[in-house]
Amino acid sequence: MLFRHATRSFSKTAASKVQQVAATPDSKIDVNKAFSPVMDFGNPALYELLTESAKRSPNNPCVYYQGKTLTYAEVDDLSSRFASGLKSLGLEKGDRVAMVLPNTPQFVISYFGIMKAGGVVVPCSVLYKPEELEHQLKDSGATFVIGTNNVVTSKSKKDGKTVKTSTDLFESLEYCREKLDIKQVITTSVTDYLPGVKSHLAWLKGIKMVARAGAVDFKRLVKSNGPIESLNLVSDSRNETALIQYTGGTTGVSKGAMLTNYNLYSNARYISASFPMTGNDVSMCVLPLYHIYGMTATMNSAISAGAKLVLLPNFHVKEVMKAIEKQDVTIFCAVPAIYNAIISNPKSGKYDLSSVRACVSGGAGLPEAIRDKFVKLTGGTLVEGYGLTEASPLAICNPLHDGAAKAGSIGVPIPETEARIVDIDDHSKILGVGEAGELAIRGPQVMKGYYNRPEETAKVMIDDGFMLTGDVARVDENGRVYIEDRKKDMINVGGLKVYPKEVEEVLFSNGAVVDAAAVAYPDSFSGEVVKAFIVLKPGASMTEKELVDYCSEKLAKYKVPRHVEFVSELPKTLIGKVIKRELRDRT
Repeated sequence: MLFRHATRSFSKTAASKVQQVAATPDSKIDVNKAFSPVMDFGNPALYELLTESAKRSPNNPCVYYQGKTLTYAEVDDLSSRFASGLKSLGLEKGDRVAMVLPNTPQFVISYFGIMKAGGVVVPCSVLYKPEELEHQLKDSGATFVIGTNNVVTSKSKKDGKTVKTSTDLFESLEYCREKLDIKQVITTSVTDYLPGVKSHLAWLKGIKMVARAGAVDFKRLVKSNGPIESLNLVSDSRNETALIQYTGGTTGVSKGAMLTNYNLYSNARYISASFPMTGNDVSMCVLPLYHIYGMTATMNSAISAGAKLVLLPNFHVKEVMKAIEKQDVTIFCAVPAIYNAIISNPKSGKYDLSSVRACVSGGAGLPEAIRDKFVKLTGGTLVEGYGLTEASPLAICNPLHDGAAKAGSIGVPIPETEARIVDIDDHSKILGVGEAGELAIRGPQVMKGYYNRPEETAKVMIDDGFMLTGDVARVDENGRVYIEDRKKDMINVGGLKVYPKEVEEVLFSNGAVVDAAAVAYPDSFSGEVVKAFIVLKPGASMTEKELVDYCSEKLAKYKVPRHVEFVSELPKTLIGKVIKRELRDRT
């Protein structure tokens, strides 16, 4: 079955199918009216998201960071000066520029400045170990790198004594600089754009700046250069790479997805239009901006609308709630783990979170219990969406208007996006309503391919430009998509398939459980059985038998966990995805 958002560019047969689906009596959503209409974006450069908003609303606040506000005119000017500075250092069109930066104003300034100068952005995590960073810098061919020059000293209690720990945020980059052919290193501090008092307080709290030999200072580079005279011209937006975003991808190998100007521009514009977002909105940026979800959903889409970004460099649940209250945050894109942390915090009721009006959850399946509690707490709308790095990232989402979302569903394809369910073993076989198979997508947001990896690209790009996602899904008679699970996470119990998400939904519905994950456990008789890892709420108690009995009332026998392990926390990625590989290794 092929299904898509109705546009003026697809066949009458496909359009007829969508219209018939939308007309069914029990449908709560007309997929032809679910999102904003198809837009003709022409041949945009990604940096135009910023330049257009700066022309339209120059005095609107663009970035708020720890008490400091920069307007759209200021951010546009600073990024143009940074672009000029890069050109003065020898940057040429197509050069790769790695950004190893947290959520600070420098990230926004650098991101658009690199593109204005004609460079290709390579975002990297500030938490990467030396070998991880080395792989991405070497693989992408980055010759310019922007990093932080801070050493952070923290205090903790151990055996009744205060222990100091120092972390050098430049350590991994220093390691790479000694091994790779990097032409220029630009350093900045997380305190560079703090107000004077807060900058001094940061120093007292143990955040120090350390000069790095041979590195260029970010602020000095910006101040010593005027705005770039000639912005990079994009001749073919749909094919010119703007960003190389690294991902484990659908085959588990770390590789760089080549995302074009049009991939990223169109995705940001559609997200912005779907909220819909205006210059009066305030977007919470607590997801890492170097991750594609945070980059597109919380930064690019908000800048497209001329909205304000509230930047938080780290996730601390109380700081998030405080920022929502003080900055009147209206748009909040996050992962289930963050929403869960807020509703589980005993002090959440003391903060006024009522400004939040529209939220999208992605990165992992959103348990219905978490959604319901967050909506009750804030009064806003929280829906689930679906994306992946290779799709810039959004491909499918529940519309935010009243009555459109469906519990358990990731929604319908966004404009100009098509999706199909194919047989896991035979990708040429397209499945029908209710049949579970691998989700494949096609649309303007889908990557060019993996950088320098044609074989890996061929594994995921199939017939007619469709891309395999690695996720098992099904579609209902109303055109809504449901993710069953990651293909590699399925549990095979004596030939019967168990989707961990279904088990986890039941686990989350138990009032004593705050976090949970289900994985495969080797079994001599069935091959595999279900094992559950459980994090209990503070003060709660539960035995393995009690949990198994609870699941037995709600699940078929073969889906009930045969093994239960209570843990203090689950291993997670930087954006809150449970690392099930680590859990399986424990079995």
